[in-house]
Amino acid sequence: MSDSFDSSQPRKLLHRRTITAEGYLREDGLYDIEGWLQDVKGEDFHVGGHITPAGDPIHTMGLRLVVDSGMVIREAEARTLHRPYEGVCENITPRYAELEGIQIAPGFTLKVRERLGGVRGCTHLTELVSILATVAFQTCRPGVDTDGDRVPPHLDGCHALTRDGSVVARFYPRWRRSKDD
Repeated sequence: MSDSFDSSQPRKLLHRRTITAEGYLREDGLYDIEGWLQDVKGEDFHVGGHITPAGDPIHTMGLRLVVDSGMVIREAEARTLHRPYEGVCENITPRYAELEGIQIAPGFTLKVRERLGGVRGCTHLTELVSILATVAFQTCRPGVDTDGDRVPPHLDGCHALTRDGSVVARFYPRWRRSKDD
């Protein structure tokens, strides 16, 4: 996979955000869903009363969700390793335990915003929540039951998987619908 687009113009890196997310099956049958976000500047950066040298992280923040097979968050833990406002930014990390008990299902994003949106949370950690919800879905539900009585939940979730499209017609014919339905 290429990690950059071709550009016909000379350019200088000013900012890089790297996000990693992984899902693990635990021995106890639960799933660990972990993500990290890191921001790095291409030039020295003045913030929080100090200078962060080019290439050093401005933000390094992580979130771990423990999810059961019903997609309910059993545990949530946040960490802040690098931040621009030392002694302040990291104080919000305990609030991410408020994710415990929420099911990753329709309405999830709204519940997260109600608990951790705006000043009730950290913009960067809350951004990770949505990414980890997708990773949880990919981790906890690796197989698709095409023989069940319910429409697989990923259909109509993106343009490729529209139920009136060619992909569903080919791979999920039982759940195909016409454009007139």
